[in-house]
Amino acid sequence: MHVEGLEHINIVAADIGKTVEFYEKFLGLEAREIPGTPKNYPGRWIYDRNDQPILHVQVHDPARHGKLDEPRKATGAIDHVALACTGFEEIRKRCQEMGLEHRVNEIEQMEFKQIFVSDPDNVLLELNFRGG
Repeated sequence: MHVEGLEHINIVAADIGKTVEFYEKFLGLEAREIPGTPKNYPGRWIYDRNDQPILHVQVHDPARHGKLDEPRKATGAIDHVALACTGFEEIRKRCQEMGLEHRVNEIEQMEFKQIFVSDPDNVLLELNFRGG
């Protein structure tokens, strides 16, 4: 047996509309209905530019997920989610335009830059940009 890759990350959203809007507006990803679910199912697959569903966003269900702290303080044992990105300056500008607190890390000798920013559900994103 071999692990071939990561399929997706699941995010339980306090406000699914706000979370979906964040990923579409901020990162340019595309949210779609989840195939095979009833119409108006309260969840979305969020696709990358390669047409792969990388995020599964669903509405908080107290019976399944327990209490939802407002605002959420942590995402359990997961510290962050790293995404391979392009368009460093565009994303940094978007952070500023949207008023998002963020931190930039640059490793010049490796031609590697990062932006750390949290989504509306306090999931820390590590946006990685390789090459000049």
